Amino acid sequence: MKKVLLTGASGQLGRALTVELSRESDILALSHGQLDITDYVAVRDCLRHHRPDWVINTAAWTDVDAAESDPRSALAANALGPRHLAAVCEQVGIPLVQISSDYCFDGVLNRPLHEFDATNPLSVYGRSKWLGEEEVRRHHSRHLILRTAWLYHVSGRNFPLTILGLARKGPLRVVDDQVGSPTFAPHLAVLIPRLMREGCFGTWHTAGSGAVSWYELTLALLQRAGVSCEVTPVTTEAFPRPARRPAFSALTTFLPPELRLPSWEEGVADFVAGI
Repeated sequence: MKKVLLTGASGQLGRALTVELSRESDILALSHGQLDITDYVAVRDCLRHHRPDWVINTAAWTDVDAAESDPRSALAANALGPRHLAAVCEQVGIPLVQISSDYCFDGVLNRPLHEFDATNPLSVYGRSKWLGEEEVRRHHSRHLILRTAWLYHVSGRNFPLTILGLARKGPLRVVDDQVGSPTFAPHLAVLIPRLMREGCFGTWHTAGSGAVSWYELTLALLQRAGVSCEVTPVTTEAFPRPARRPAFSALTTFLPPELRLPSWEEGVADFVAGI
């Protein structure tokens, strides 16, 4: 890895990757305002001009509920954009890393999901991310698709920061029947360059190891942060949302142990230490 072009640099994972990649690479970190991946001509001209050794795409539509009322925008960002990147990267001979989501699954198996489990997205967002994967597979021969889950960082909009803010105001009610694999963005940012160096092409699951509900995550987070708050477990029906969520979308992987992420508990500990 000599020169890496990163899209979506202003997002949680984008910011973490910018820090990590700058340690060993010449990184060109581009926000949406600097490169709109839904614009084919802009993508083509950018990649042909800069000729990076790798492209990492973290640009995405991430508002799961808003995607239900604006599917066209979600599809443009999450499927059309990756198609443009994949097609141009193939033409120029640049390997591509595409970030995907646990929401590609329906979560009905009630066990951690591996790379060979069948996808079946329940929402517009989930389908848009799955279609993005398919476009990358269709148009690029050297791709690295990484499914992650419940991503968070020490800044930005995310569940742990929201919970800590609300816990200081009063009691909480938190969903206990959705289970996933919380992923601390800096942990994923460390792993991605390793996978690139190893040439781990194909589709892999890269989420915090283990499985936990939103309620259990909240208890662990508050305990680690030393915040006292009453927390009541509730069902998904208590918080009706436009988009359906998978009930059990924790991820596991066939990657060897040395190429897996730390546990979700370690992610929480590092998150609290960094805020």
